[in-house]
Order: sequence, then structure tokens, then C-alpha cells
Amino acid sequence: MKKLVLALLLASSIGFSQAEIKETVALNVFISKMAKQHAFNKTELESLFQSVETKDSIIKAITRPAEGMPWYKYRQIFMRESRINGGVKFWQENQNVLQAMREQYGIPEEIMVAIIGVETLYGERTGGYRVIDALATLGFSYPKRSKFFLGELEQFLILCREENMNPIEPVGSYAGAMGLPQFMPSSYRHYATDFEGDKQRDIWGNPADAIASVANYFSKHHWQAGKVIAYSVKAEGNDYKKALTKGLKPDTTAKKLAQLGISLPRLDSKEPLKLLSFEQKSGHDLWVGLTNFYVITRYNHSALYALAVFQLSEAIKKAHDRVESK
Repeated sequence: MKKLVLALLLASSIGFSQAEIKETVALNVFISKMAKQHAFNKTELESLFQSVETKDSIIKAITRPAEGMPWYKYRQIFMRESRINGGVKFWQENQNVLQAMREQYGIPEEIMVAIIGVETLYGERTGGYRVIDALATLGFSYPKRSKFFLGELEQFLILCREENMNPIEPVGSYAGAMGLPQFMPSSYRHYATDFEGDKQRDIWGNPADAIASVANYFSKHHWQAGKVIAYSVKAEGNDYKKALTKGLKPDTTAKKLAQLGISLPRLDSKEPLKLLSFEQKSGHDLWVGLTNFYVITRYNHSALYALAVFQLSEAIKKAHDRVESK
């Protein structure tokens, strides 16, 4: 694996590819920015990046995300008995925290559980890459999203300074997401929460902090307590396709959808809705997402992700209620 070696490449370009030289120039600019804007020690950062590795496996992973699958395949990843039963167990083990967060923020327990279940299988799969390697690789060697990941690398270094963490130590996903809830560094800084008051926001080893952080994230993104999330619908004819617009934000109404041949339950006609189509082996399923469905997509900007979280949450709640009623 190649390394981001600053001093050597700046001294001479002999023996290095244009891509490596370009990465090094970008790294030098980044370090200068961190020193100027955030008062980091330039020499210390140069030393830090001597031990940072770019990894081809990270580039390969980000070019084949699960969200590129059709719905019927994507759904199978998460709607498994093991993940449903694991959700019930996680709920039982963290019942007091989940209840407290529901009472404080209005987030249903099953939604918080499902998020952590989808993200990391309740903490079993939090990733095996050093966060700084992931962010540096994508920031300096993946031009398509370089701006985003360099921003997250900036946030990560600030975060490590704030939380007194060694930047080399935190481990996460190939994209640099961290802990049970898979927070990116910017999300950690803005939404991670210390539930127990021990002055630590430990989303890696403390489920209470992870749950509270998820709840805070949804609250800050305007979750509406007690409101419907989504429901499936049927359509007559093909006029409904006019409402299958780009984006995820609710942009139509029940009245307009009814005019396009979609059968809807009785809802406030003023409440914004989003018509969504999900590919099955044969045909498509139609769903209507409401504001809370859109809030779930703020966690991961994918309708597939949001529907998986929603359906998993319903399955977990059903299984949990069945166990509790015995």
C-alpha cells in the first residue's frame, strides 16, 4: 500500500506518477489550511500524514455501494430473522435508554433500534479501516467526492483535538463512518450525545451514547412525533408516473396523487407527500413517504435505505411486542 509521504514528494517528483504528485500537492494545501484556519501545528500534521495510508480497497468499496441494488435485493440484506431477533435483544438490553429518548424526542424505539441494526448489526460490524486512512484516501484519491471527504477529514482532525483522541486510533467504515450509529465526523461533532453525563460521547463502546446520538440526530432533523412514516399504495393506469419526480423531499399532496389514480387512506390533504417506486423482480412497489420518511433519508440519502429502516423497524416492533406479551 502506498503512503502519503509529504516531504519526499515535495523534494523531488522523480519516480512518482502524476496522480501521486497531485495528491501530495493537495495534501500540502490541506495541511496549510488546517494550520491557518484551525491553528494546527503544521509540523505535527506532516508527521501524522507520514503514517496515513491510501488503500485501493477503499476506492473499490465506495464504487459499489449497496444502494445501487434493486429494491428486492437490497431488502434481503436487512430483512432477516437474525437482524430482527437481534433488534429485539438490543431493545431489551437498552430499554431504559430507548424509552427515555422516546419520551424526550418522540422517536419510536423501533426506529432507533432499526437504524443501529441496519448500520452495524447492533455494533457487531462497525468497520475495520482506520478513519483517517479512509478519509484521506477518498479525499485525495477519489476526485468524484474529494470535496466532501476532505471536509470530513477536516472535521475529523478537529474532533480528535476536541475529544482528546489520537487520530490514528479510531476505526470505522471504508467511508470513515464511526461507531454503532456510523456517524461521519461532522455528524459526530454536531449530534453525538453524552447520555450518562460522564463527559464522553462514546459511540463505539457505549450503546446509551449511540442511541442518544441517533435520537438527537433525528430530532435536529425535525422528526414529527406520532406522525406516519410511509405506507404502500396502488395505482390505476399510468398517470401516477407523472408524480415520480427526482429527489426525496415530499413535493406533492394526497389530492394530486388521487387525481393521478392513486388510492390513498384519509390524510390531511395539506400534508406534503413523496411518491416513490421500488423495483421488484416483477414490476414495482409504490410507496408514499411523509415528512418522517424524509427525515430518515437525512441519515442516508437513499429511499432504499429509508424503506429498509422502516420495514425493519416494523418487524422488530412486532417481534418485540410478541415477546413482551408472553
